[in-house]
Amino acid sequence: MTERARKNLLGRWEGEGGYREVLRVAIPLVLSTSAWSVQHFVDRMFLVWYSPEAIAAAMPAGILNFTIMSFFIGTASYVSTFVAQYYGAEKYSRIGPALWQGIYVSLLGGIVMFCLIPLAPAVFSLVGHEQMVRENEVVYFQYLCLGGIPVIASSALAGFFSGRGRTWPVMWVNFFATAVNLFLDYIFIFGRWGVPEMGMRGAALATVISAFFSLAVYIVLLADKDYNRIFHTIKGWRPEKDLFARLVRFGLPSGIQFFLDMAGFSAFILILGRLGTVSLAATNIAFNINTLAFMPMIGLGIAISVLVGQYLGKDNPDLAQKSVYSGFVMTSVYMCAFAVLYVVVPDLFVAPFAAQADPEEFAEIYSLTVVLLRFVALYSVFDAMNIIFSSAIKGAGDTRFVMYVIVIISVFVLVVPTYVTIMLLDFGLMAGWTFATIYVIALSFAFFLRFLGGKWKTMRVIEEPVPIICAGLPECPAVDLEP
Repeated sequence: MTERARKNLLGRWEGEGGYREVLRVAIPLVLSTSAWSVQHFVDRMFLVWYSPEAIAAAMPAGILNFTIMSFFIGTASYVSTFVAQYYGAEKYSRIGPALWQGIYVSLLGGIVMFCLIPLAPAVFSLVGHEQMVRENEVVYFQYLCLGGIPVIASSALAGFFSGRGRTWPVMWVNFFATAVNLFLDYIFIFGRWGVPEMGMRGAALATVISAFFSLAVYIVLLADKDYNRIFHTIKGWRPEKDLFARLVRFGLPSGIQFFLDMAGFSAFILILGRLGTVSLAATNIAFNINTLAFMPMIGLGIAISVLVGQYLGKDNPDLAQKSVYSGFVMTSVYMCAFAVLYVVVPDLFVAPFAAQADPEEFAEIYSLTVVLLRFVALYSVFDAMNIIFSSAIKGAGDTRFVMYVIVIISVFVLVVPTYVTIMLLDFGLMAGWTFATIYVIALSFAFFLRFLGGKWKTMRVIEEPVPIICAGLPECPAVDLEP
């Protein structure tokens, strides 16, 4: 290695915007989102062991619930960008009020989710899945709706820590919540230690209880007197019309984007469900396995949004750009490694689902899932671009572009082609997965090209500084004119 190459590598590792700084912020978030993916993985594994109908119902009902909730999560969690830019600009007393505007969004979201509970039977009747699957879907969806407020509020309150680059508390909260969820999952689903067997209802109930646990821990942490003194985490509770309006202005497109992204996949899953329980179960397992690679990198994407927000708050877009490319390199390596494993050793991922499942019932699901993992491997490579560059421009405030791209590509690349090829032309499961792969690739290039355009470098979500004119000085600077 030449001296110049060594210095270049050292420069990419050390210093502001380098690999080390990105990892410092990202590692707790990566571990945090990894905990969520482990929770999701084990939860689905338990349901596979319980019955084919339970695992078939988990994805449609769960993703429909999360799709609706994602509108409010995307809006409320955008608090982290406000925190990052306020922190970078050293306007610490504005951080607490920004958090509270996110809490008010969560209250609205929780009310909406609660009102959807009585509509669940009618909604899943329209979908047309098999009766036993439909009954499980209704139960799962209704119970998950009870956790609307804590899930949305926790996503906003986590922004206090992640937006300041202090991400370890977020990790520990998610670790403990995951432990609570998995412990209750085992007890409630199968009925252990005197608790009655609840199956699908038990899985949903465990998720709701763990969400309330997360919210309670965040409230205790934010009540710290030093946080309140410096950041106004408690005394900043009052609604602020202008601040709430700015959160809605920038956060609402993020919420709509999140909602439409999830809605596209929700429609995709519901359409594939018409192909039968085996196709739906295999699809659910393949997506579940994909979360093992995808969700940890969501944590890295959040770290990139935070660093972009902080450096733009400091008016240093060059370091923001350096941070993005550092994150992109690391994400690409990680996703490519998982893509190879999906193709070379698919049994490593599918075997846990087969461990306690009925061998005859699971045989067809198993072989189909192995095939679907090849699609996952292909689009995982492009997901690195999707995650990092969308996170970067959202961290600057370019949320409307992300929203428009999701609308166009979701409708015309994923949902409509999948509906036509499966429902009208009867092309089958592989056609649907082909369009899902094209969808991810199209998104990745759209966000990458937008990032290269550079408009994000001039964007801010916080108040512009008010110029101060010192007493005794002329309002306009003196200009020396040449004779």
